[in-house]
Amino acid sequence: MDLDLWLIAGAALWGGVAGTLVPRVAYRLSVEPEQPWRDRCPDGHPIGGWVGRARCADGRPYGPGTVLVCAVTALVCAGLALATGTRPELLVWLLIAPVGVLLTIVDFRVQRLPDVVTLPLASLALVLLGGAAALPEHAGKWLTALLGALVLGGAYFLLFLVNPNGMGFGDVKLALGLGAVLGWYGWPTVVLGTFVGFLFGGLYGLGLVLARRAGRRTAIPFGPFLIAGAFVGLLIGAYAA
Repeated sequence: MDLDLWLIAGAALWGGVAGTLVPRVAYRLSVEPEQPWRDRCPDGHPIGGWVGRARCADGRPYGPGTVLVCAVTALVCAGLALATGTRPELLVWLLIAPVGVLLTIVDFRVQRLPDVVTLPLASLALVLLGGAAALPEHAGKWLTALLGALVLGGAYFLLFLVNPNGMGFGDVKLALGLGAVLGWYGWPTVVLGTFVGFLFGGLYGLGLVLARRAGRRTAIPFGPFLIAGAFVGLLIGAYAA
């Protein structure tokens, strides 16, 4: 097995292992605004901390399905490894990929992007990319990542001011981290990832309307599509770099 296959296999293994830790956190964070984080399983047993498998005291699982979450996280990490190769920024993508999966789950469940995740994500992305920029053979620019975070966050903030019902403030905070990630590979990647995110969200909303499961003014979770668009943009940006 050559180096690239080992790299992809290792990334997939990492994603699968990291995915086992996502369901418990997703369950605890999936609450309405102003509500405290969940500290008990559906059967009322106390949840001991944030790290660990999502299982009740009697062994029954709770929260999103662990097998599916692990499979998705593994596929995401494998795709990033395939596109990025051995460049040092791959470590950054592998570390933040499970966070993207986590935010996707939480937003779909309660239409909320918790500050406790989105704001550290932006800071973590910039710090880690700063480290990657100091290593040889990287393919991006840290300054563009910083500007990407500021520009995309600012653009989403303007959209929030214009139409608060269509763009939540959590999406604005998420845009800071996504802008940093996409900006690493340059402005075309920022534009592509943003466009694809809006395209995915629009198609999802249109599908709900056509299926008569939502109206034109029905609010939908937009964060998952922003994350999916950023993932597509990152794959293409990394592959083309």
